[in-house]
Amino acid sequence: MSTELNLGPLLFHWPVEQKRDFYFRIADEAEVDTVYLGEVVCGKRAPFFEDQYAEVTKRLTDGGKKVVLSTLSEVMIDKDRQLVSRMVETKGALIEANDASALWHLEGRAHRIGPYVNVYNEKSMAWLAGKGAEHFCLNPELPKSAVLELAQQAQTLGVGVEVQVFGRISLALSARCYHARAHDRVKDNCQFVCEESPDGMELDTVDGDAFLAVNGIQTLSHPYVNLMQEMPEMAQAGVSAFRLSPHDCDMVKVCRLFGGVSSGRLSPDEGIHGLQEAGIAASFCNGFSHGVDGYRWVANS
Repeated sequence: MSTELNLGPLLFHWPVEQKRDFYFRIADEAEVDTVYLGEVVCGKRAPFFEDQYAEVTKRLTDGGKKVVLSTLSEVMIDKDRQLVSRMVETKGALIEANDASALWHLEGRAHRIGPYVNVYNEKSMAWLAGKGAEHFCLNPELPKSAVLELAQQAQTLGVGVEVQVFGRISLALSARCYHARAHDRVKDNCQFVCEESPDGMELDTVDGDAFLAVNGIQTLSHPYVNLMQEMPEMAQAGVSAFRLSPHDCDMVKVCRLFGGVSSGRLSPDEGIHGLQEAGIAASFCNGFSHGVDGYRWVANS
């Protein structure tokens, strides 16, 4: 069975026109099987794009893509709960749950589990599968050894397993908005300053070294995870889907390169070389997969 290539939810706050045009291009040109839509990071951003979902979903579906709606990852206030409720009640939609509040709505109904729900072992996976979960996107900090064990369990349970193979890694969520605070604003009056950072606001150490990136309440890795080297082994072990996290770069080319590696048309080395020529400003990392510091790059021996 071939491994799917999926595009995860857009984590950043882009202008509506840019976001819509991005998804239209993905629909028409990108080599992906499934596209995840939804505001995952900040409920305040959701109203900007909610009225675009129907048109974007139709364009993606017409382009041969499956669409999954992803719920908010941190539910703080009543408006956040209402946002989750509206999304899970979307008629005919397949939902990816990123918070326990969504799981409450979805029990007994086929759904997916996103990377913001901690699934670190076989018992957690089995319990959630018993509640209706049919597909799991694993936490990006899991080492490859754990991913392979969970992929084996997934095959036993008859569910899918997805692994993020490209993009900045979500490391933490906070009740505070880092973006607002960095610009001397409070969360309730942030004026959506995060829109000024299309790939997150980069942070340096006091010595000037690249360190992390901030996306509203979310802390991200500075380097982009790139698991092209690890994809063949994971696919052979039963990982059923690879996830690309969208960034402000040529994502159609990124999809084509990862699709080439996934299908065997390109070697991992050829794919990595192609990514290096794609103009991505940040470096690449795969340390978590190898059980070392996440920001590190471990080359094939």
